[in-house]
Amino acid sequence: APEFGALVVFCEHRYYGKTLPFSTVNETFTRENIGYLSIEQALADYAMLMPQIKEKYGATDKSYVISFGGSYGGMLTAWFRLKYPNVVDAGLAASAPLGFAVGANGKPNFFDAVTNDVDAVDERCPGFVRNAFSEILDLAKTESGLQTITTQMRLCKPLTADRVNHLILWARNAFTTLGMMDYPYPTNFLCPLPAFPIDASCKAILNGAAGNDVLTGLTDAAGLVYNQSSNGKVQTCFDIESEYIECADQTGCGVDYNSWAWDYQACTEIILLVSTNNITDMFPAYTWDLDTLTTYCEGRWGVKPRPEWTQTYFGGNPKDPAQPFRDSASKIIFSNGLLDPWHGGGFLSDISDDMPAIILKHGAHHLDLRSKNKLDPPSTTAARELELTYLRRWIKEGREM
Repeated sequence: APEFGALVVFCEHRYYGKTLPFSTVNETFTRENIGYLSIEQALADYAMLMPQIKEKYGATDKSYVISFGGSYGGMLTAWFRLKYPNVVDAGLAASAPLGFAVGANGKPNFFDAVTNDVDAVDERCPGFVRNAFSEILDLAKTESGLQTITTQMRLCKPLTADRVNHLILWARNAFTTLGMMDYPYPTNFLCPLPAFPIDASCKAILNGAAGNDVLTGLTDAAGLVYNQSSNGKVQTCFDIESEYIECADQTGCGVDYNSWAWDYQACTEIILLVSTNNITDMFPAYTWDLDTLTTYCEGRWGVKPRPEWTQTYFGGNPKDPAQPFRDSASKIIFSNGLLDPWHGGGFLSDISDDMPAIILKHGAHHLDLRSKNKLDPPSTTAARELELTYLRRWIKEGREM
């Protein structure tokens, strides 16, 4: 913004944060009222807002509008440029798994990518993680084994047989967060984490294995994500019920009403079917398919998932997710970090000359959108400069028209 003399506008998405269409949380998230939450409506909000912002600040016809977004925001950025080229002139879509959104298989798949991150630190670590999960499943067959799990994994409440899968997902999804937040410096984005938390998790796993205690190793690794409570105090035990809420997005769940909004969207438009197989990934085999998703969504929200709707509305399909952009878009940068588990669903090669794919070899989830840091890997610094090169050119071209 300082370089371009630009105004930065952060537009809050309907049903998130303070943007509650029906005033209160409870009233907004009733089944009768939540139906106004959709990607189409959110993009229309932005399209209606931009002309008002330009008028308020005296912008001219030559004022250039660029959308930036990471993760779901990156998907919105790309779709915004695709659907409203009359409103937004260019976009930077960071860590946007647009392929997953239209049902494409990831290359790599999501949990394969998480496993690859851990394997890259030390090839012994995934095996010990597998051993820990196997031990949980074996111990869970008896009452005494459940007591052992409760003690060794420092659970606040005695583990019961019907909550074993819950515990496995709790531990598994910690690795999801560690992979996404695998930044080269300490952060407090989703939770307080050290620099390169995947490295730290592997050290915990190896320490546990060295003491012939893989459950403690797994617990300490997951604890990197769950160790601190909402008041900032270190947990003396883990209440897995408060840390994992059943939801439609099996890559992880939130803990407040913002997670309800995402849960509804993952039940209607953003269909993320991610499973594990314990072969190409290090987690127990677990199937999350359209049938299981539908059962959940009908029970929670009274809706059926619409996997075909995103394909219909935006274009693209599992075999060719880039098709709508190749046919109808321009001036969108797609960036992905190869440490990010979501990168397999992103565009990793150029779609056209003015829709480049920029790769951050040592970057996690939209690292390029974070502030500059002296610990940034050279590939991140280079990626940011390349992004600026495109934006400078497009702005210059726009002003000369």
